[in-house]
Amino acid sequence: MSARISNVRPKPDKVLLDIADYVTNYRIKSKEAYETARYCLMDTLGCGFEALEYPACTKLLGPVVHGTMVPNGAKVPGTRFQLDPVQAAFNIGAMIRWLDFNDTWLAAEGGHPSDNLGGILATADWLSRNAVAAGGKPLTVQDVLTAMIKAHEIQGCLALENSFNKVGLDHVVLVKVASTAVVAGMLGLSREEIVNAVSLAWVDGQSLRTYRHAPNTGSRKSWAAGDATSRAVRLALIARTGEMGYPSVLTAKTWGFYDVLFKGKEFKFQRPYGSYVMENVLFKISFPAEFHSQTAVECAMQLHPQLKDRLHDIKKITIRTHEAAIRIIDKKGPLNNPADRDHCIQYMVAVPMIFGRLTAADYEDNVAADPRIDNLRDKMVCIEYKQFTRDYHDPNKRSIANGITVEFKDGSRLKEVVVEYPIGHKRRRKEGMPVLVEKFKTNLARCFPPKQQKAVLELCLDPRKLAATPVNEFVDLMVV
Repeated sequence: MSARISNVRPKPDKVLLDIADYVTNYRIKSKEAYETARYCLMDTLGCGFEALEYPACTKLLGPVVHGTMVPNGAKVPGTRFQLDPVQAAFNIGAMIRWLDFNDTWLAAEGGHPSDNLGGILATADWLSRNAVAAGGKPLTVQDVLTAMIKAHEIQGCLALENSFNKVGLDHVVLVKVASTAVVAGMLGLSREEIVNAVSLAWVDGQSLRTYRHAPNTGSRKSWAAGDATSRAVRLALIARTGEMGYPSVLTAKTWGFYDVLFKGKEFKFQRPYGSYVMENVLFKISFPAEFHSQTAVECAMQLHPQLKDRLHDIKKITIRTHEAAIRIIDKKGPLNNPADRDHCIQYMVAVPMIFGRLTAADYEDNVAADPRIDNLRDKMVCIEYKQFTRDYHDPNKRSIANGITVEFKDGSRLKEVVVEYPIGHKRRRKEGMPVLVEKFKTNLARCFPPKQQKAVLELCLDPRKLAATPVNEFVDLMVV
């Protein structure tokens, strides 16, 4: 009697091979991608520097065992820590994601591609310091930018047509996969070894979205990506030892990712890997707010001068929005912590209407205690506008539109304010990049004395000099 299940080892899934081939063979030729990556590097590090002002973040940083110092280890910008690359990746990843202020990618699955910088920068710095110690050449910032573009592309292209949140999985699975792939490439792994590494990322346990949604919303959502990118470094290092992979990790019947975690569906792809995602990535420039609310916050800021003295006269506030915003951040009832508040569109609209601002500090308990916020929240209703939803998914638009109408108790109403594209959108790059640089300056000032701020800023604003700078020297400029 023949065996029911064949034990012939299958060829690797095409998804694994495509990722490995992209990491191994694709050459980035887009000047726009490199220029955007440079701004992304600045902004992402700046977000980390701001997070260092929050004890809830800093309590998680440092070595696993207190006092451990790793010779030639990766340094964590803005701190004095020098760690192994796995723990350094967690530190950097947690910092840059903590305040929900780094870049964003919106598609069938949302996410924050710069989350991958934790694993990329930690690995590049560690490799560079060890190379220098051995008399070799370090990696340059150009290598970091290339890895960022490729990690953005892998995460973003997987997200275009495949919704992980609809099956209950957190988007950081894509951080783990993308970071594993590019870190494996940085470590010099062969095509076959990269396939193995990426298979390890898919077969790994994946994070549930429990911590992003009421009634369980909590601070893990701020370090989940740091956990994912650090796990990626660990898996890439395991693959470097020659550890085997799992070629049909996605397609294996019963036991594969598709059957176990994706309701039996295979991934769909809109486009081949290139540099599209970095070129079109969304920056959070003005507000530390979940990205589906960015334009709503901008609308509220425009309305503030007309509302600040009439808050008690407001009867109803209608937010005309897109489906993803309703699904992810339309939230009623009590908000228990900052992680709850920065994923509530009503909260993020109420604060700027009242105060004319929205900062990271506005999610803290002392601001949230103002009764006017919940009073306004109770008057808000979100409705989906189908055209906004269509434009959100249109690859030629990728808008994130919101419109706000305010009605008063006397029957009058203000003309609806609509913003389709946030300042961090590709269509507003010319307007947005000078503001992004100012944001970076502000964040540098949080950590460093003036001379050090000047040195970092001047280097970052000089594309050729920055690209040629050894990674270890670049990081050394940002150590306190």
